[in-house]
Parts: sequence; C-alpha cells; structure tokens
Amino acid sequence: MAQTRPLSPHLGIYRWQITMTLSILHRATGIALAVGTLLVIVALLALAAGPESYAKVQAFCVSPFGLFLLFGWSWSLCFHLCNGIRHLAWDAGWGFEIPRVYVTGWTVVIASLLTTIAIWLCVAMRGGAA
Repeated sequence: MAQTRPLSPHLGIYRWQITMTLSILHRATGIALAVGTLLVIVALLALAAGPESYAKVQAFCVSPFGLFLLFGWSWSLCFHLCNGIRHLAWDAGWGFEIPRVYVTGWTVVIASLLTTIAIWLCVAMRGGAA
C-alpha cells in the first residue's frame, strides 16, 4: 500500500504581501534585463552594419512600442538595482525585522520609479535619442 504524503498548501490560502511581490518582480526584472539586452546587441550590430541598418533600429526604438520596451527595460534596471542593494543589506544581516522589511520594500518601489522618471526626464531634456 502506497503512502500518500501531504501536499503543500495551495498559494490561494496565503495573503498577498509586498515581500512576495518584490521577490517575484526581482526575478521578472532579471529576465527582462536579459531579454532587453538583446535589443542593445541588435542596436550595436546595426550600428556596425552601417547607417541604413541603424536607422531601422532607431526607428523601431522611437516607435510607441519601442519606447514602451525601453521604458520597461530602464525601470527593470532601476528596480533590480535598488532591490539588489536591499538584498546586499540582507546578506550583511541588516533589515530582517518585519517593519523594516516593509519600509525597505516600499523604498525600493518608490526609488525605482523615481530613478526611472529621472532617467527619462534627462533623456527628454537632452532632446531624445536623436
């Protein structure tokens, strides 16, 4: 007779928390950074191939979809950096108290949004990628 082992509780019984969200986002932004790097590689290859090739990539990058991807990539970079710093603090043994976990979590979210906006404002003030 086979013994049945208890199953882990289903995720539906857990209350959603910022720590869960940030953990998932950290992994997702890491993947987004890897995929977004492919666009950077394509742009560099197009630049090496000549002005016509680069013009096509540049046209894509300034299209609404291209700007959406670039904005997402830049936010992913800012979030992953800020949350990575938070993880370094955890590695040093700092910030495990529950109130501090929530404060640093929201700090990561706000800092990533502010740095992303600052980057895009600097690009806009400079006159874009042109």
